[in-house]
Amino acid sequence: MNESRERFRREREREKNTYTSPRLALRRVLLLAEGRQFREAAAIVSRLGPGVLQSVVSDLPLDLLIEALPHSAHLIETLLNRLISLEVSPRPEIQCESVAWRLVGLLGGDQGSGIRARTSRLASALVHYAPDSRDAIDSRRRQLDAAVQGLGTHGLTADSSGTLISLHVAMKNELQRHVEVYKQALHKLEELSPVTVNQDPASSSHQRLLALSHADVERRLIDNKSLLTIVDKPALRQLPTLVASLAARVESDKAVLACIGQIKRTDPTLDLSDTRPVAGVLMSYSRGCAAVLSQMSEAEATGGQSVVPRSPTDSASDGYHSDSDDSHQHPDRSKLVSEYASVWARAAAEALPALAALEPLRPTPHLKYKIVFSVVVLSFRAVISLRDRRLSEVKALLGVNEETKANEATVSRLIVAATRMLQETAHSFPLGDAERTVVNQVLNTLREYPCLASCAALHALVAAATRAAWTISLHSPPLRIDTDFTPVLMNPEKHVRFSAGELKDRRSDLIKSFVWPALMDGNRCVFRAVVLT
Repeated sequence: MNESRERFRREREREKNTYTSPRLALRRVLLLAEGRQFREAAAIVSRLGPGVLQSVVSDLPLDLLIEALPHSAHLIETLLNRLISLEVSPRPEIQCESVAWRLVGLLGGDQGSGIRARTSRLASALVHYAPDSRDAIDSRRRQLDAAVQGLGTHGLTADSSGTLISLHVAMKNELQRHVEVYKQALHKLEELSPVTVNQDPASSSHQRLLALSHADVERRLIDNKSLLTIVDKPALRQLPTLVASLAARVESDKAVLACIGQIKRTDPTLDLSDTRPVAGVLMSYSRGCAAVLSQMSEAEATGGQSVVPRSPTDSASDGYHSDSDDSHQHPDRSKLVSEYASVWARAAAEALPALAALEPLRPTPHLKYKIVFSVVVLSFRAVISLRDRRLSEVKALLGVNEETKANEATVSRLIVAATRMLQETAHSFPLGDAERTVVNQVLNTLREYPCLASCAALHALVAAATRAAWTISLHSPPLRIDTDFTPVLMNPEKHVRFSAGELKDRRSDLIKSFVWPALMDGNRCVFRAVVLT
């Protein structure tokens, strides 16, 4: 009897707490949200019916809730999940893109503050409510990565003699050569003017041309050959290349400013002082995009169930290898991390000593670390470009292009099948093109050190790095190397000090340079970066 009375009391209490008036429900949610009692507000939202919920959402100031992230994450997540579970139709217009971009900004600057664990369920609800948000974030991440890569195109360029100089100086020298040659050509044309300017048009008729004597042909050949010798010089053929390089630099800077403009529109509080590197801003938001995409992928992998937040102490370090405790659940990823670690072991044991033994490199002892670091970064860029090119060739072979109105699902299955085939042949796929690209980029940058071309250990490192990068880039979702090279202090979770020979006694936490980049699984470091302090 007592149990029945208690049950009836709970039912009456539940009915009392269920809001049937949209105005009262909205007022209560707003009061709790203004007092930053977001969990209590979420509890009210979770009890609203379809009609009341739709009315509340249409009047709710979502922009204020978005600004309050990550504290309001539970409320927004509950709101989205409630709309999904009740199948409210038509679905209210929610600023999903603004929510996603706010998450990107938060996760990009996350330095172990636990934001990832607090926002994982919100990312899961977001991708289920607005599946297009994932493609939008991925597209934005690609734009940011391309903009960062474009910042690196403003280096030195080679002139006609092979010397590395500034592009502006190269263009000035080239234009001066053109001016001198054109002056000579104009002078030569002036010499020929009695023949060319005052020439009777009838003398160029077909019959007159067939009636020329041997001496006339010989004189015409001499005149034209002398003019061609002045104009057609190999030194003048570099201008189109320089103009194309200048155009590429203009486009890359336009892309950088476009990305910064998008970021400023979504985050008006962004600090863009003259002392802050723009690359750091772009890479921070790129990391945020990767982190949100990782959360969305985890949500899809669990079939829409809640994502259990990971503790920051869930990973352990073993030497240079930051191995995760869930490696038994992802043996393929653990194998990829081990392969990446073995390439670093080869670099430390073979490539660095071999480079140190080269006589021309001895005056610059730190150059060998920069060479090794460049090899692994260039290897990842080369194989990703090769992968995209091969997949594009498969689509082109089957007649799939942007103009073809093919079924997107069919094209997706084609790409998945082609990628799976590349994964199965990852250890035997020919990577000669990628290896040559890496070697040529290193040698062209360091022309003053021709001894690098005959360094067998360097070539072996390039082969091992491209093979490891190839297998890693084919994994879905792929692991990636960390491109954030801006920190000045060591972070034990992402960096490990390189101690060998003359460097073993340096105990400072101030990072001087990177020797080997970190390997990231989403926003989690699975192999720490090797740094010099």
